Amino acid sequence: MMDQLGIKALRPGPSGNEEAPNHANYDESKANPFPDLPDALTLKSGKKVTTATEWWHQRRPEIVEDFEREVLGRVPPNLPKVNWTVTSTVNSKAGVFPVIEKQLVGHVDNSSCPSISVDIQMTLVTPGNANGPVPVMMMFGSAAFLQRMAEMMAKRPELKAMIGTDPPATEQLIAHGWGYAFIDPGSIQPDNGAGLTKGIIGLTNKGQLRKPEDWGALRAWAWGASRGLDYLETDKAVDAKRVGIEGVSRFGKAALVTMAFDSRFAVVLVGSSGEGGAKPHRRNFGEAVENLTGSGEYHWMAGNFLKYGAAEASFGSKNAGDLPVDSNELIALCAPLLTFISYGIPEKGDAKWLDQQGSYMATVAAEPVFRLLGAKDLGVTDDYHSAKMPPVNVGLLEGQLAWRQHDGGHTDAPNWKYFIPWADRFLNSDAAVWQVPADQPVFRTDPNSLVAHSQLLAKTKQGKTDVYFEGDSITRRWGATDYPELLANWKQNFSGWNAADFGWGADQTQNILWRLENGELDGVNPKVVVLLAGTNNVGNTSVHGDADVKADNITRGLQAIVRVIQAKAPAATIIVTGVFPRNDNMSFMPVIDRINRTDLGRRIKTGPRRIAGSSRGCGTRPTGHRRSQRLALTY
Repeated sequence: MMDQLGIKALRPGPSGNEEAPNHANYDESKANPFPDLPDALTLKSGKKVTTATEWWHQRRPEIVEDFEREVLGRVPPNLPKVNWTVTSTVNSKAGVFPVIEKQLVGHVDNSSCPSISVDIQMTLVTPGNANGPVPVMMMFGSAAFLQRMAEMMAKRPELKAMIGTDPPATEQLIAHGWGYAFIDPGSIQPDNGAGLTKGIIGLTNKGQLRKPEDWGALRAWAWGASRGLDYLETDKAVDAKRVGIEGVSRFGKAALVTMAFDSRFAVVLVGSSGEGGAKPHRRNFGEAVENLTGSGEYHWMAGNFLKYGAAEASFGSKNAGDLPVDSNELIALCAPLLTFISYGIPEKGDAKWLDQQGSYMATVAAEPVFRLLGAKDLGVTDDYHSAKMPPVNVGLLEGQLAWRQHDGGHTDAPNWKYFIPWADRFLNSDAAVWQVPADQPVFRTDPNSLVAHSQLLAKTKQGKTDVYFEGDSITRRWGATDYPELLANWKQNFSGWNAADFGWGADQTQNILWRLENGELDGVNPKVVVLLAGTNNVGNTSVHGDADVKADNITRGLQAIVRVIQAKAPAATIIVTGVFPRNDNMSFMPVIDRINRTDLGRRIKTGPRRIAGSSRGCGTRPTGHRRSQRLALTY
């Protein structure tokens, strides 16, 4: 390729090792040698674009042409057809949620070059309770890769810390009524320079070397995702108008490219994409154009992109400032569709190399195109030259263009709990309600509850706890700063007891069970555990059945919680209080009475340990229950 372009030498890219002599720049004062990004709303003639028609018919085609010719490469005309086959369909589970899983292969017609085979691997998973087509999130990756990651995290806790404490994205999607699809980028195009004579690029070139304008791996992976969408448009389980695309790191770049060139996708989550993704090429901060033109990454880009890393060539030399386009315009090509730019923090492994600040500047610079096309932008009024990132964990999520930097590492995992409700809001997605038995662990899907889980996990490491309170909002309020009267009572009654409150508002038994099974009692070793739970299950009117059926279901949930407590705190005395009477709906009382008549100690094999307290001895009265709770602790 260098010979075809007349390049004699390339500049070496900066090193990510800050101790190296050629380390990357991280000095903001030196970060903008080319301070102005190309204006996405100015035609090459110099005329300003002021209407949507001018954007779609004049300016957008100019930008696309520049990206195809100089940066990403052109998709060849008359590409071979892809024939999709469902190789298996099985009933499976994502966590506790029943799902339907299909394995698919997209065979690319290779009759023009039989020596090169391309079989695109895709897995489609949809909720088992769906009563119609569901939105689907397509993700660059594979189930095998996720399994390897899970095994690595089990051996290396620091990796688990990097992605945070939330449930897997797959389970969150299913819980919200979405499906998901994994599409394996390696089955589309190998991720190395030698692979350019293989995969879909090699097939279309019949095993020959690329020409300067030929596509690179990023564009090839995007093409493969589009072919996956072709199949999803034929599957009756999928709402093909609400399909998204997601990726992290190099596949974050691929996800952004996919969205920019295929407007059939409704939403994109771009994770930690860096140079070649949301980071401006013109920024001298972290990874640079010269890294993309180097031996490890050049295959992602068009051959012509090498020109911008040339130190010596027949045309002289070029640099990032000579590029006709930049990342702000790649983001703008996604407009007006839902575009979420995600990053983590360097302290947790999302390296400065990725240039979070520069990526934010490019996102701000893309705002005018979203506004022109009638979409709501980030809401940032600062000029992109001076725009500063919001604080970590502060999202700009009110518009179709969104930004959030989470406090995790090189992953988008901590942002899924914000991404899914954001996408649901704009896509008007209404999921079927899951009905899960009271003794099955289920996480809450709202962001506040998942944040609370993270905080409660941290609380387990904040000193000795002898008395551990677990439950729902009633429990939480006893030790909560937003209920000062109850907090005063808490301090008066439990000061010096090493008591800690782990209650969380609106939790049902399923949610408490999930929190306990996911670390909130690990390593605490309390002497006493006090459990008050079940009232939110009683109030769940979507669960049908008579009082006996409902009470039995809830009792099984309480039993399951007690068993987990026994396993994780084997030396603790467990006090289970009764479900408090309710006067908001008197029809609840027969269920409550039946639960409170149950002797959990007899229904659970406790061995030498005790389950103290009961419905009558532990605060079942709606008044004075705080005192009776303390009396129970001295049982």
